[in-house]
Amino acid sequence: MSKVSDDFIPLQIAVLTVSARRTAQDDTSGDYLREAAQEAGHQIVASAIVKENRYQIQAQVTAWIASETVQVILINGGTGFTAGDVTPEAISPLFDRSIDGFGELFRMVSYEDIGTATIQSRAVAGLANQTVIFAVPGSTRACRTAWERIIQEQLDARQKPCNFFPHLKKSN
Repeated sequence: MSKVSDDFIPLQIAVLTVSARRTAQDDTSGDYLREAAQEAGHQIVASAIVKENRYQIQAQVTAWIASETVQVILINGGTGFTAGDVTPEAISPLFDRSIDGFGELFRMVSYEDIGTATIQSRAVAGLANQTVIFAVPGSTRACRTAWERIIQEQLDARQKPCNFFPHLKKSN
């Protein structure tokens, strides 16, 4: 398949919220990512909330990477500098390839909103078993910035000159 398609191709997405205090009732960041992905035409195939624990994060992400259906994993939370912020440490060892430009670009566009505080963002992305994984801060505002300014375009098979669609496992 070529790098670009003439047609929109929906992807199968899993959303993970990493938080010590969020529940399904108040997971505004996870809600935003699920709704934004669905509004863009993608399908949410899985969703979970896990505590700020490296092994719980890694276990959930590993299960989704191994799944035949999950093509994209969107993670919110655990990317800052507090003691509980271990998402990058949990998921980076799982990457077959790191997407360094994502973190760099996220910090660049975040600078417009939050100034130098963006230096404390450890947003990361990578590809594992033909599954693209994006990890962003847990604030709904940061999730909106990441989705609207970066992720949405990169999950659209029509995006020129390139996007992540050709690198993903084929959906069932």
